[in-house]
Amino acid sequence: MEASWHALTVEEVCAKLGSSIQGLSSEEASTRLVKYGFNELIKVKPVSALKIFVNQFKSIFVLMLIAAALISIILSIQHGLEELADSAVIIAIVAINAVIGFIQEYKSEKTLEAMRKLTAPKARVLRDGEIKTLEARLLVLGDMVLLEEGDRIPADCRLIEAYELKTDEAVLTGESTPVEKIITPLAFDTPIHDRKNMVFMATHVVSGRGKAIVVATGMRTEFGRIAEQVQMIETEEPPLKIKLDKFAKKMAFLILALCVAIFGLEAFRGDPLLESFMVAVTLAVSAVPEGLPAITTVTLALGARNMAKRNAIVRRLASVETLGSATFICSDKTGTLTKGEMTVRRIYIGSKYIEVTGVGYEPKGTFLLNGERYEIDDDFKLILTAGALCSNAELKLVENRWSIYGDPTEVALLTVAAKAGLWKADLESKMP
Repeated sequence: MEASWHALTVEEVCAKLGSSIQGLSSEEASTRLVKYGFNELIKVKPVSALKIFVNQFKSIFVLMLIAAALISIILSIQHGLEELADSAVIIAIVAINAVIGFIQEYKSEKTLEAMRKLTAPKARVLRDGEIKTLEARLLVLGDMVLLEEGDRIPADCRLIEAYELKTDEAVLTGESTPVEKIITPLAFDTPIHDRKNMVFMATHVVSGRGKAIVVATGMRTEFGRIAEQVQMIETEEPPLKIKLDKFAKKMAFLILALCVAIFGLEAFRGDPLLESFMVAVTLAVSAVPEGLPAITTVTLALGARNMAKRNAIVRRLASVETLGSATFICSDKTGTLTKGEMTVRRIYIGSKYIEVTGVGYEPKGTFLLNGERYEIDDDFKLILTAGALCSNAELKLVENRWSIYGDPTEVALLTVAAKAGLWKADLESKMP
């Protein structure tokens, strides 16, 4: 069901969805779940593991190695185990190259799973006139969702109530600044990032509370459309593969020319034709740089691994080199290339500028005055304590990762206080 929900009044939205501010009944919700499906991201264009594995052999260099291995096997029949050992080495190199590439790209095909982690697992909903906590995948059009600080939005919704409500929509728009929400209708042609009476799947509530009615679920949400586009992207051949294929073609032509020349020379000298052919073929096999594909794959895999540690998904190994070849990156707005994390870098107190090290929300860092470690005094503790206590935000360690709840600026104040050993929970217990 498509509509310009942001341009409608609350009453019009409820009427169009056949719902009310009291939400749906369980029976009606079950009927709609069958009609519209689960509120979840699905794989639009599945890629089989076999296809990913076969793609590892779609390289001229790899095909040259396979041909060299087959020729070595044939030669081993004529000359014994020495050529067989050569073929075994080549086959091992091809296999290692394929396995490394397959493992990396198969992991990278989990893009959808990575996006699913950004969606809400649970949601508080009005069903049968009661507040219930349900799995977010069970939400349907017309459901009434209750939102409060720290909640992740479970679906695209039209707000019907908003009390000091602000959401972080960086995952959708790239902008790190929280968006203050309203409930009044907007112009029909209002762009997505300005639809302040809407909340979107995978974004989260920074502060305030509200109530919203579900208007889109699953792949029909704005986040779902992004997930579909990511899966449907048709990539061009990376520069590295193009260069390697050109190099392989030139080498193949050169090797073929040398083999023909040597075969002709051997035959001209009166050597047996079969022996002359074997000499030429042996030269061809030995001239193939069997280590090059493996070295290239390992190098790219290491680069992809390092990027994965920084939460960047590399779907194709050769893309690492493509990104490395970029000389300019043009961005239209702040937040697209940044992490969207607020950090206190300098504190002014008592005519002194105190530098703060450390980036992001991990509470690790030191305080420096004129490049020297600053010994924290009572006045400094007082200003950090005030910043930590005058906050509704939270900073928690969840599964070895620092998670934030609330306004990013307030979380930055909590983080700098924690760097000084002043944790909000401890301060509140001492000063309830």
